[in-house]
Amino acid sequence: MITDIDTVLFDLDGTLLPLNQDRFALGYFELFSRQSALLGYDAQVMGRGLQAGLRAMMANDGAMTNKERFDSVFASVTGYDAQEMNERFLPFYEGMFETLVEHAAPTPLARTIVDGLASGGYRLVLATNPVFPKVGTLTRMRWAGLFEEDFVCVTTYEEFSYTKPHPGYYRQVVDRLGLDPARCLMVGNDVVEDMVALELGMKTYLVTDCLINPHNTPLSSFRHGSLEAFATEILS
Repeated sequence: MITDIDTVLFDLDGTLLPLNQDRFALGYFELFSRQSALLGYDAQVMGRGLQAGLRAMMANDGAMTNKERFDSVFASVTGYDAQEMNERFLPFYEGMFETLVEHAAPTPLARTIVDGLASGGYRLVLATNPVFPKVGTLTRMRWAGLFEEDFVCVTTYEEFSYTKPHPGYYRQVVDRLGLDPARCLMVGNDVVEDMVALELGMKTYLVTDCLINPHNTPLSSFRHGSLEAFATEILS
């Protein structure tokens, strides 16, 4: 166990849930388009709205939640009522969305790590990029064998006003939970989105199984290793 931290923040996709993110994203857009057509929407218009909404969330400045930002841009681009669309799409995340698990490779290590840290008295945060509705996040957590009650906070687009890699995202987590960044450990697989937590004074661990390193940053800059290596280190 690590003695100088009291809170561990985990990314989900590619970290606790090994995932081919490119295939997952492509599959998600395809299913979203298919569901749009089934609901009587123009699938191409919906696709443009989804892409524009995602870009808007990634550029969010904290003035409103990511959901509010998405809904505003989506409605402007598509002409559709965002609230109505959200309500009609809820069953999608409990049905068709489930098929995307084929792009994941769940590992029992996720459950082992979470249970081990919880028994050690650490606070756990699921610090997944908050661009999905809560229902979509809980579904992906379930693929990993994890549940909302395992964490003191799960970041979703309904409640958060920044996205990774904006430092404001991590600041919002810290402020909401009253955390001391110096006593936090951020664990993730994305050099850009997750290691930026260092800027707030957090410690970090880069999980390399599904590594995302767009700028080919030397890994020697970070504590790093496989999820199995992390489990061995932190639970010993």
